[in-house]
Amino acid sequence: MPVNKNAMTRYRILDELLSNRYHNYSLDDLTEEVNIRLGEMDPASVGVVRRTIEKDIRYLEVEGPFMVEIERYTVPLTGSGRTRLKHCVRYADNSYSIFKQPMTIEEKHLLREVMSLLGRFDGLPEMGSLERLRRELQIGEDITPVVSFSKNPIENTTVLAQLFMSINHHQVVKIDYRTFVNPDKCLHLTVHPYLLKEFNRRWYVIGAVPPTMKLLTLALDRVVDIEAVPEVDYHEPPADILERYEDIVGVTYVEESPVLDIVFWVSDQARGYVETKPIHESHTPIRGESELVLRQRNPMLKGGAFYRIRCKENYELLRELTSYGNDLLVISPTGVRDKIEHRATRLCDAYKALRT
Repeated sequence: MPVNKNAMTRYRILDELLSNRYHNYSLDDLTEEVNIRLGEMDPASVGVVRRTIEKDIRYLEVEGPFMVEIERYTVPLTGSGRTRLKHCVRYADNSYSIFKQPMTIEEKHLLREVMSLLGRFDGLPEMGSLERLRRELQIGEDITPVVSFSKNPIENTTVLAQLFMSINHHQVVKIDYRTFVNPDKCLHLTVHPYLLKEFNRRWYVIGAVPPTMKLLTLALDRVVDIEAVPEVDYHEPPADILERYEDIVGVTYVEESPVLDIVFWVSDQARGYVETKPIHESHTPIRGESELVLRQRNPMLKGGAFYRIRCKENYELLRELTSYGNDLLVISPTGVRDKIEHRATRLCDAYKALRT
């Protein structure tokens, strides 16, 4: 075991020896004991010298991240008619260990928040171990959370966990599902689940449904029941499934819909929101000569800025573009612009109807 590769092993051995109150170890004793144990682990080990152990102790005490309080003391040794003093070292606190340090308040807070995030996957087999860890570390409920996430509660909290495990184990599931359009009718679907996706405070599963194996997106809060179907062979997902969903806003993927180059104008009032929270990852500001051309063609648009995104048209995209009202106007393509205009017209008509 090369000397330059066994530092952590030496620290572990020294950690045990320095906390031992049944032996008084001098530096020579520690060097001998470390070499014995290194030799037991690797007979080819060349061992270490006392100077190495001195450096290790100094690292534990002042140079490394541990800052251990080391006690230096003497014990009398009698022999050959005379008494001499043996200089020894040990941890000042015999219960201390560099591998068992108490958690700081900050670490407890951080671990609590991490466990809170993992709690969204209620029902996973591993959650029992996490709960035991929480109890062992005495992370009580008195610690006020400092990170808050919006979420849409799922009535059946094990659905997310079941699908998570099914995807990992490449297992087909049978899902009883009620749509928003027809909630009184329950659909019985055999699904090859591929991907879990969260959007706008709602979780979805994306998978293929026989016999066409077309990709469907199902909201988990509409799942009535779920059951594994191990006797059905799992159909592997498309190799580009993750890339496909990079081309859309939200979760609705329309296979036949092309990727569009969408140009829109944003007012000065809404500009900051759009720049800091882009509608799509492809969000790019339009500047220079291209911006001058757009302003010449649209002189009624004062101030603001022009942007471009490349994505497929779907329900979520149209809803997002519409949500800014007249602070965001689509310039092209005309198909998307016309649909936004149609939505706005219907909205105006609905409000006018309220006056009558």
